[in-house]
Amino acid sequence: MSPRQRQRRQRLSTEFHDQGPWPEGYARVVLDTVDSTMAEAARRAKNLERPTWIMAKTQTDARGRRGREWVVPEGNLNATLIFRPEATAAEAAKRSFLAANALYQALAIYVNVDKLALKWPNDVLLSGGKVAGILLESSGQGPFVDWLSIGIGVNLQHTPEGVTDTLFPPTSLADGGGGTVDPQDFLFTLADAYATQEAKLLRLGFDRIRDDWLASAARLGEVITARTTREEITGIFDSIDHDGNLVLITGTGPRAIPAADVFF
Repeated sequence: MSPRQRQRRQRLSTEFHDQGPWPEGYARVVLDTVDSTMAEAARRAKNLERPTWIMAKTQTDARGRRGREWVVPEGNLNATLIFRPEATAAEAAKRSFLAANALYQALAIYVNVDKLALKWPNDVLLSGGKVAGILLESSGQGPFVDWLSIGIGVNLQHTPEGVTDTLFPPTSLADGGGGTVDPQDFLFTLADAYATQEAKLLRLGFDRIRDDWLASAARLGEVITARTTREEITGIFDSIDHDGNLVLITGTGPRAIPAADVFF
């Protein structure tokens, strides 16, 4: 970790310390069982009046990025935030970085920040294993999206078994030394942290969100590989740009990569 990254990480971790009250202006729905909180959010989108967190104790058909199976044992967090961001699709997609920063802040209450890292584009690592993932979905016909859903899964109490379609082995907060955390308690912490990120975006813009994300980025300044649907690109992880693209320094110069799986 570079000195600059360490300084940024210390700043980020001190901005949020403990479980706060439920954030003003956000609704909350807690369900026993649902196919997926993302699907439930889409069903509720038409009548959405304010930002709403939807949590389910059990999901029967959870999916991750690119349709991958997301195994969610009971006792882990399954939640989706749906809201109307008043943004273009490209701007709305940047909310994944707000969600990642919020997850980092929430998890840092339970484990040392040195164990945590953010992996582009949408994962949180704990001691090198995947502890949380983020999935975005949106809908809209004009220049602005009508609604945006941010799905978040966090392995709180249990490490999923039998997961083979992953470049990084799953882990859990409990197995990583974070103790036993109740999903609803964690949702309060996460929702408050996310509301803080939205306020920061409004006040300071995406550049500050980007800087905070880079403060906790895994393998920044090191050689990594990005696998797209057409090629593999290996280079030094230099940054993310103002659109959220991964920037690698390759033998032919800088490459901005909008979508890929990253491994190292």
